[in-house]
Amino acid sequence: MLIGRAPGIRSSEITPERLYVNRREFIRAASGGAVGAVGLLAGVGEAGLAGSVPAAAQQPLSGVSASPLSTDEKLNSFEDITTYNNFYEFGTDKSDPARYAGSLTTRPWTVKVDGHVARPAEYDLDDLIKPHQLEERICRLRCVEAWSMVIPWVGVPLADVIGRMEPTGKAKFVEFTTLYRPTQMPGLLRPVLDWPYVEGLRLDEAMHPLTILAVGLYGKSLLNQNGAPIRLVVPWKYGFKSIKSIVRMRFVENAPPTAWAVANPREYGFYSNVNPDVDHPRWSQARERRIGEFFRRPTLMFNGYADQVASLYAGMDLKKNY
Repeated sequence: MLIGRAPGIRSSEITPERLYVNRREFIRAASGGAVGAVGLLAGVGEAGLAGSVPAAAQQPLSGVSASPLSTDEKLNSFEDITTYNNFYEFGTDKSDPARYAGSLTTRPWTVKVDGHVARPAEYDLDDLIKPHQLEERICRLRCVEAWSMVIPWVGVPLADVIGRMEPTGKAKFVEFTTLYRPTQMPGLLRPVLDWPYVEGLRLDEAMHPLTILAVGLYGKSLLNQNGAPIRLVVPWKYGFKSIKSIVRMRFVENAPPTAWAVANPREYGFYSNVNPDVDHPRWSQARERRIGEFFRRPTLMFNGYADQVASLYAGMDLKKNY
């Protein structure tokens, strides 16, 4: 997603082992939290300067169950996940989101649901999420710039939310839109993309069990730089498909024009599945560097989720439909 050369290794990416949180510690902390889903957004608007980790800005999430769909790979550190981000609404440098996202206010927050659904409405975020079981989902994240992370998201299956909306037979795709607020998102003042940011999924992709709406990480609410207060996580696709700070979900008949595909259709297709056999026009996607590691590793088809999702694309030309 970044236009320019791949970043080098930073000293902050070499994280002491003691900073990693293991699965058992995470579940214990999440289960003991005092704040339920109804209050999950309180305090999210705080943030610190780049290089500092504003943990106080998060609120603990209670009643979180462990997902059987999690990977068992070693997590990236909290510092990695919260200081090395793509969120172009706050700038194009990896440190810009942590530096500038503190100005964003995320309470109150509503998500507009419209299009071909039986229950269109402006939903308060708590009302959208509250009826569903929060779960910890440890997912791989692979970015098109050939770096990756393993992140302990907290969220709900998108399929559960969509089911409540009751899509009609005309709904074939779901279009997602990011908040557009230039007074608090300085990156919007630069014409990097045709704002606001828009992404989309086929309805069957959106309903797949691996697809989640995340409202937290490491057992607490999302920080602004990670897409607070609600973001999409589609782990078999490149990271830019996992749209942040969602304010609208629209159910449509045709594939929506998505931000990066509009900006540069030669380099960014609608599907954007992780495919090591399809090179980006300016670099290879065959190998990746896990943040915090020195050596590169082979990129896995569908980001390692081929067994679960390959059937979605049976018979498709995955080089043409990139």
